[in-house]
Amino acid sequence: MKKTVTTLADGRELLYYDSRDDVVRDAVDRRPLDAVSTSSEIRRDPLLGDSVAIASHRQGRTYHPPADECPLCPSRDGRLSEIPDDRYDVVVFENRFPSLAGDSGRCEVVCFTSDHDASFADLTEEQAALVLDAWTDRTAELAGFEQVKQVFCFENRGAEIGVTLGHPHGQIYAYPFVTPRTELMLRSMEAHRERTGGNLFDDIVARELADGDRVVLTGEHWVAFVPYAAHWPYEVHLHPRRRVPDLRELDEGARTEFAQVYLELLRRFDRIFGPGEPPTPYIAAWHQAPFGVRGREEFGVHLELFTIRRTSGKLKFLAGSESGMSVFINDVPPEAAAQRLREVASE
Repeated sequence: MKKTVTTLADGRELLYYDSRDDVVRDAVDRRPLDAVSTSSEIRRDPLLGDSVAIASHRQGRTYHPPADECPLCPSRDGRLSEIPDDRYDVVVFENRFPSLAGDSGRCEVVCFTSDHDASFADLTEEQAALVLDAWTDRTAELAGFEQVKQVFCFENRGAEIGVTLGHPHGQIYAYPFVTPRTELMLRSMEAHRERTGGNLFDDIVARELADGDRVVLTGEHWVAFVPYAAHWPYEVHLHPRRRVPDLRELDEGARTEFAQVYLELLRRFDRIFGPGEPPTPYIAAWHQAPFGVRGREEFGVHLELFTIRRTSGKLKFLAGSESGMSVFINDVPPEAAAQRLREVASE
């Protein structure tokens, strides 16, 4: 992997990640951009104890532009975009409309490919491995920021999820606090250790492998399963067999096999609802250990992949119980979801 660091016309950082070492990235951003002005603020909710980012400047962000005006495509044929070069493998840059900025953290955009009409599932194994390298490199660098407590790499895919740019891309949020979901995991992890003496992540993976009903696919280094108490109609958790706290500590075997396993999972997701159905909307979320917390080395990095589509043409809405009380109601038994995801392997 070759990494090239440059800046955009408004001073934001942009990084090219290339699979070849002889690629030269010297294109200049020729857009007449003003310096980025943000008003991101973190407010603490005294009732729930969680944090909310107030970011009014995001009201003006780009919203469903036509394909020929996509800001994530390369700059070519006289049209200038967020990426100055006329081609790229993987690109990461500071978000122009960040939810978190300055002392409040950092937000970055990750473009998986220059092909506007592709999806992550269309990538080759080499391309997917390069994206993993970029996620890992950004985790390592953002870990060195004094204000950053947790790095979250994720992809939102599909208009139903709320995606406003159709180009295949994801984001990285560097939070100045430990997120509520991770706090819950840390508490559960500690309680499990005190109760059993074991590691929660190891024991969950062992239980799913022993049971087998919810396992979707396995490899030498990874295992993917629908969790016992899945919140979403189709939800898969992907764990490395050798537990590590974050992406930086995956060994070469796990890094190599990840591309094969993850691409297969995404392709199965697109076949869940049968032929002729539009691409399955999903969220793919990496859960990494936060920095400077007790028991960090006991945390198990894993990816959670889920869709809000519950059946053909119908979405799973977060209504009263889910939104009002955070109590999920799942219409699809996890064992049935796992069976379907195993079936579509041959379709």
